[in-house]
Amino acid sequence: GDSDGDSVDTVAETVDETLESTLKERLGSSFKQVSESLAKVLEGLGEMKTLAKGVGDLKGVLTNVKTRGTLGEIQLGNILEHILAPEQYQRNVAPKPSSAEQVEYAVKLPGDDGDLPLWLPIDAKFPKEDYERLLDTDPADKKALARATAALASAIEKSAKDISQKYVAPPHTTDFAIMFLSTEGLYAEVLRQPGLVEKLLQSHSIVVAGPTTLSAILSSLRMGFRTLAIQKRSSEVWKVLAAVKTEFGKFGSVLMKVRKQLRTASTTIEGTEVRTRAMTRKLRDVETLPDDEASKLLGLAEPNALPRPDDDEEAASPETASVPE
Repeated sequence: GDSDGDSVDTVAETVDETLESTLKERLGSSFKQVSESLAKVLEGLGEMKTLAKGVGDLKGVLTNVKTRGTLGEIQLGNILEHILAPEQYQRNVAPKPSSAEQVEYAVKLPGDDGDLPLWLPIDAKFPKEDYERLLDTDPADKKALARATAALASAIEKSAKDISQKYVAPPHTTDFAIMFLSTEGLYAEVLRQPGLVEKLLQSHSIVVAGPTTLSAILSSLRMGFRTLAIQKRSSEVWKVLAAVKTEFGKFGSVLMKVRKQLRTASTTIEGTEVRTRAMTRKLRDVETLPDDEASKLLGLAEPNALPRPDDDEEAASPETASVPE
């Protein structure tokens, strides 16, 4: 029996040791995995904190009035760049000669004073607080909705008055300016206010435009620029034609002079031809004269004084007289 008991105890110890080592190993492995997972969770939490901070920064950017204005200006510049040519608009223009106030953008229209342009001022506005307050108002609360609506309308009208006083200055500018609202929602809300758009135009000479509306206005202006370019080119063509007509008239006068000179030359030539024909007749008469009369006419010696053939033969030497056959 004792040996059997010892054997059982040995087996039990072996089993305990094996179980203990296995348990430690597995616990250690599990703890390691848990630790790694926790580390990843902590790392992820750190990243989320960083992201949350970034979102907070973005919220600060969107809340900042000056930055919002810059974003609206950037959007306005993108629309202008997309539709118009670079020489058709300009950034930071002071349209009033007596003022240093600069409008964000101005479209360059052809003016009456030669090379001086006529400016169309465009300024971006975004009354964010008033607009968001209106959006957050419960539609069922009629009084709160009316207050929020009136506040937005007042902010828009104040911006319109500001643009008008600073930048509208005919004849250096058009008799109106454009207030650009950078979201379609804000533009639609302004349109929804009864009589607001008409009041802005009549009282402050301001046209309100959202992104789509401004794009349509600028596209119309671009077509106008093309029409003006065609008209300018047409006027240049007419000037060339007028110059050609003038030169052609001068050419006609020159042709008339040449014709007269040719006629004079032709008359002279015809007179010369008459003389030539008379001389030819005289020459023809000379050809038909008898020998005696021709000799007398030309002042030659009498025919009898000419040497006879016999005298020539006698005077010739024997060597020169005989002609070999």
